[in-house]
Amino acid sequence: MVSSAQPAAKRVAVLTLGCARNETDSEELAARLTAGGWRIADDGEDADVVMVNTCGFIEQAKAESIDVLLDAADTGAKVVATGCMAERYGEELAQSLPEADAVLGFDHYPDMASRLDDILAGREIAAHRPADRRKLLPLAPAARQGAAAVVPGHSRSRQASEAADVEGAPAHLSVLRHRLSEGPVANLKLASGCDRRCTFCAIPSFRGSFVSRTPEEILAEAAWLASDGVRELNLVSENTTSYGKDLADPNALEHLLEGLAEIDGIEWIRLSYLQPAELRPGLIEAMCRIDKVVPYFDLSFQHSSATVLRRMRRFGSTESFLALLAAIREREPGAGARTNVIVGFPGETEADVEELMGFLSEARLDSTGVFAYSDEDGTEAVDLDGHVEEDAIAERVTRVSMLVDELVGQRAADRVGEVMAVLVESVEDVPGEDGAADVAASGVEGRGAHQAPEVDGSVTLVGEVEGLSVGDFVTAKVVDSHGVDLVAEVVGESW
Repeated sequence: MVSSAQPAAKRVAVLTLGCARNETDSEELAARLTAGGWRIADDGEDADVVMVNTCGFIEQAKAESIDVLLDAADTGAKVVATGCMAERYGEELAQSLPEADAVLGFDHYPDMASRLDDILAGREIAAHRPADRRKLLPLAPAARQGAAAVVPGHSRSRQASEAADVEGAPAHLSVLRHRLSEGPVANLKLASGCDRRCTFCAIPSFRGSFVSRTPEEILAEAAWLASDGVRELNLVSENTTSYGKDLADPNALEHLLEGLAEIDGIEWIRLSYLQPAELRPGLIEAMCRIDKVVPYFDLSFQHSSATVLRRMRRFGSTESFLALLAAIREREPGAGARTNVIVGFPGETEADVEELMGFLSEARLDSTGVFAYSDEDGTEAVDLDGHVEEDAIAERVTRVSMLVDELVGQRAADRVGEVMAVLVESVEDVPGEDGAADVAASGVEGRGAHQAPEVDGSVTLVGEVEGLSVGDFVTAKVVDSHGVDLVAEVVGESW
């Protein structure tokens, strides 16, 4: 007699640390796993395997990755480390973290479902052996599109056909993506890797050389996201302004933006990770001209002292950065702008810090991230002279951060009186004075065009907010500010 009982479903929890690019990688992995017979669990308590997509960028991120892996081991599930930290350290991580049942790199991604089958069955998998991934792709960008190297998020149509029979398969497999979160906003990867050689950054060594995704892949994925209720696309990569350098089209990014703007359902298109030295006038014009592209400039300044920037092997200065911001605001006065800066880089003097603070005071940025320099394995900055004492770095970070808090608060206050579109991201009942639910009190939160998801503050909507839902857009007038956050009164109907 043949049993009709079905085998128990295999369940995997995918936990993501780090940047928006990691989030897109996790959703690719989730699609591969579902195609291989795995079900995605909400958390490790109800999973056979917990996969942690780690971050390996800076020391703090690496420490968080270790903590999450150790917590995952406490669930009793099998534990797999993958992502940037696993790719960067491989065998070394496996030896120092026996709680992980496997440490898998990017080359494991195409066969990840089978690798988890092995792990669940108790079969041992050799830990990933790190190598400089820049050597896996041709030196000439134009020759990279046909290379056989595994690049997370690329050639998805080909990879999808290998993962599942596309004809008749679930729609998410045709783009090889399985959304791990709901909501009206989604990250969309444009490219992977980086050709820049900043002395403080190890990313190119483990992410590889820059390679663009083809417009066809990006547009297909964007259309699928729109069909799933996404209204804002956040375009991400290690260096978005390099998009198309390997596609024989010098205006590839502008053309891509025009194509994305034609997709029904998408209302906002946001670009992230722009390199100031590569920001062409034509791209600025396109970002301000195309209606659905929000005038938001995520500019990777890192510092403003020309001396420090040269030691970082970057280009620019206080004067050139202020001129760039002026050119943007001449075209779009209300444009949003943010940056990150590194304080305490080797050789940085008090005069350099004062120059940076002066630049930030003049730049009128909506948001600024302040990071303390730390030595990163394999980077040139480790061997530079003039290392700043840790106590001095900490004092400089505190000083610059206090200034930034004041400046972004003032910039937010300057927006009082502006009328702007706001994307509703959460609606919660708030108890009123009589104890009844009163949504109008302060329970509707969203973002303006000048605010990127999770990093640039929010807008609390007040007034006629009854009936608003997550994913709605509404016109509102800013009436108050609290630090970087705004309060705005609804003045127009939602759409």
